[in-house]
Amino acid sequence: MSSFINCNHFVLHRFPIMAMRSTFNYRHFSLHISNASTQPQAQGIETPPRVGFLGLGIMGTPMAQNLIKAGVDLTVWNRTKSKCDPLINLGAKYKPSPEEVATSCDLTFAMLADPQSAVDVALGKHGAANGIGPGKGYVDVSTVDVDTSKLINGQIKSTGALFLEAPVSGSKKPAEDGQLIFLTAGDKNLYDTVAPFLDIMGKSRFYLGDVGNGAAMKLVVNMIMGSMMASFSEGLLLSEKVGLDPKVLVEVISQGAISAPMYSMKGPSMIQSHYPTAFPLKHQQKDLRLALGLAESVSQPIPIAAAANELYKVAKSHGYSDEDFSAVIEALKSKFQHSENQ
Repeated sequence: MSSFINCNHFVLHRFPIMAMRSTFNYRHFSLHISNASTQPQAQGIETPPRVGFLGLGIMGTPMAQNLIKAGVDLTVWNRTKSKCDPLINLGAKYKPSPEEVATSCDLTFAMLADPQSAVDVALGKHGAANGIGPGKGYVDVSTVDVDTSKLINGQIKSTGALFLEAPVSGSKKPAEDGQLIFLTAGDKNLYDTVAPFLDIMGKSRFYLGDVGNGAAMKLVVNMIMGSMMASFSEGLLLSEKVGLDPKVLVEVISQGAISAPMYSMKGPSMIQSHYPTAFPLKHQQKDLRLALGLAESVSQPIPIAAAANELYKVAKSHGYSDEDFSAVIEALKSKFQHSENQ
């Protein structure tokens, strides 16, 4: 089923995903990518399609694993080759550069840590753009700013290939469970083509129109999430300061109108000052910074997010960059400790 929302010529397609089969059925799947820069006739690509995956970090590794487990013919690359080894053991092929992955594959997915990495892997000296061309597609599932996504789109499209941005909402556990949410924008033909693969890695997908809308949606979502976690941290510490049990606070919140899975999942470990990394704090701060830039570009004040960003910067300065973003609570602890010692 799908629903359609029209707003100022902006079309949102929402596709809830039904129960997935454990293996990918190629029998009824034929990959056709039409080249928008030429005559609109489909170019057939052999079945099963060859799929590449660039970037095997906290998110990329479980996403790639789910593709392999579903029977996808996968070729992988990562800057640190050792991170590819577990996937090679599961049946993936390996190529030593993004260019070679894109050359050997029909579709290439990229999951990189930040805008600069996304640009380097797509457009660098041995980047994917050097190996891609007509009849191929590039899907960037990294979280980047709008300008970066448009830059990559332009260069990929100049080769005759198609481009789709598809940043994900979700962290390590949803990636492992195939429960990510894809926020896609770009070539609609490519979106239709890669939908079966998105369905393996995620529980839902949204088609948001022109390139840039996916990046913007992801930044807005992560801006809200980062601000929520900062406020939740304040609540946990304040409850403890006034003599309440923060564990009870988590319970109360979980049963009320402001309940969110994030609070009940992360609250207990935060109370114990334990921050197992599902979404690194440095990436949350990066996304807040990019959201601030997005807001500035349209003259929209976001003072709450701006204040939250400062807390994440403090937490980074105290060495919590690679901890989970819930470690932002440590920024508030350090402020309290500093004020008490004066």
